[in-house]
Amino acid sequence: MNSHPSNPASDVGASPSFRPLYQQIKALITQSLQSGEWKPGELMPSEVELAGRFKVSQGTVRKAIDELAAENLVVRRQGKGTFVATHAEERAHFRFLRLMPDEGLPHPLENRFVEVRRLRAPAEVARLLELKSGDAVVYIKRVQSFDGEPTILEELWLPGQLFKGLTAERLVEYKGPMYGLFESEFGTRMIRATEKIRAVAADAAASEFLKVAEGTPLLCAERVSFTYGDKAVELRRGLYSTAHHHYLNELS
Repeated sequence: MNSHPSNPASDVGASPSFRPLYQQIKALITQSLQSGEWKPGELMPSEVELAGRFKVSQGTVRKAIDELAAENLVVRRQGKGTFVATHAEERAHFRFLRLMPDEGLPHPLENRFVEVRRLRAPAEVARLLELKSGDAVVYIKRVQSFDGEPTILEELWLPGQLFKGLTAERLVEYKGPMYGLFESEFGTRMIRATEKIRAVAADAAASEFLKVAEGTPLLCAERVSFTYGDKAVELRRGLYSTAHHHYLNELS
């Protein structure tokens, strides 16, 4: 999007309701993020440059950037500028994973991939990912450990069309967070998620992988993650052992 629109509103989808100018600019910037004009981790143009591009005041651009920063789509760095947010950063690792140690700071997670394969989407998975039943999905099962102690047993389903070429080898060799890989190699950035949490009892499989007795209480979290345009791109079901960890959510 290199043109200089004379009227930003004309570039945004028609809407029967009036939107403040800064929200129209926010929508245009989001379009550029979605199209990959500025990649995750990249420095964006300055507020002055964006104001010139969209022919609006710097204050209008600043208000649009304020909202994008609040939604974790961009990150402001004092004295450096505004950057496209990225899951590859260390500080982003625990943005979606809210499991914290009872004592001390969060430790790095160790991953062990149990299974990675392509299969046809079961009906419930297809519904949550807005696919047709039987569409191809990539299925991943892994155990995550803190300090050698198995803590999370996770199953993931990803749309097969979006994640062609995702293999166990690629997952193992990539050292950053999984969302960083999805972002850099598959062009899919997770920007928000919905989560359901319930208490469950460990079944035989959970007992084996998490090294707990059958019937042990576990926290079960089901998460659907979305990319731009509210498109569902991942279903993740995790069983958490909370013997030494707790789920932390900051409410505001």
